[in-house]
Amino acid sequence: MPMLVTGDNSLQLFLGWEGVGLASYLLIHFWFTRLQADKAATKAMLVNRVGDFGLAPGISGRFTLFQTVDFSTIFARASAPRNSWISCNMRFNAITLICILLFIGAVGKSAQIGLHTWSPDAMEGPTPVSASIHAATMVTAGVFMIARCSPLFEYPPTALIVITSAGATTSFLAATTGILQNDLKRVIAYSTCSQLGYMIFACGISNYSVSVFHLMNHAFFKALLFLSAGSVIHAMSDEQDMRKMGGLASSFPFTYAMMLMGSLSLIGFPFLTGFYSKDVILELAYTKYTISGNFAFWLGSVSYQLIHSGETSYDVMMRPFLWPFLQYFWLSGVSL
Repeated sequence: MPMLVTGDNSLQLFLGWEGVGLASYLLIHFWFTRLQADKAATKAMLVNRVGDFGLAPGISGRFTLFQTVDFSTIFARASAPRNSWISCNMRFNAITLICILLFIGAVGKSAQIGLHTWSPDAMEGPTPVSASIHAATMVTAGVFMIARCSPLFEYPPTALIVITSAGATTSFLAATTGILQNDLKRVIAYSTCSQLGYMIFACGISNYSVSVFHLMNHAFFKALLFLSAGSVIHAMSDEQDMRKMGGLASSFPFTYAMMLMGSLSLIGFPFLTGFYSKDVILELAYTKYTISGNFAFWLGSVSYQLIHSGETSYDVMMRPFLWPFLQYFWLSGVSL
């Protein structure tokens, strides 16, 4: 991850990118004797390779066009008019094509719509691994890559429209898909996909600093949620089905308080960090007087309201928080 973050050229970024992917495969495969863990690790590796089929040609095309892999030189030369390719008697805007290919790599790594299926299955790994992968490292690599290459993404408006649409759609669909989940960690994983959608469409409306701001906030409260969920699962003898939990608040008051704090930040409760970053993203989307900006604002607002007060609130906040901790679970006439 340090190589990915500190690299000043495309090759270092790509090596760090692949290193993060390899580390995630090994961590998901930690319990190698479990068949489901083996399948989840293989699936994560294969889906990320699909994204890399976009990233690698994007980096190659960038080198072909600018004759360098250094970021500062690429950004300085991006304004030159020599940005068209002719292939099969068709003219392509080179920078637009490069940015879309780079975004495909980010889609695979950051679990956006279409290549998101590996993310919930990655919950087969240990809970600290889930906290690392889904909070601060692997899934945020795609968002960081877009923010790192932001001067290049500013030239093709078509690429920004694609990024905005994909991010807003992921934010909405991932937030609603989790309604059908009963696994505690999978619910939090789908909420991670939704928050990554927020970060992606913030990049699509050219507000990269706000996207990184939400990335930082999300890393803290999502890691808190995952570790609290791990505490609950460990106390329940590795049981992850929320239908078999209940009344744990009196038994685990500290875990209860931590889960409450993380859940309130996730739903954007006023004066917590999640509230400030989400509010700024939606406010800036509203001020973008473009079709893609309006689309992102309204779809993001619907997703936010669902998470905050609608059906998805029951999923991403009430189910992983209120259900295990506050309800009473009856088994053979005994209340736990």
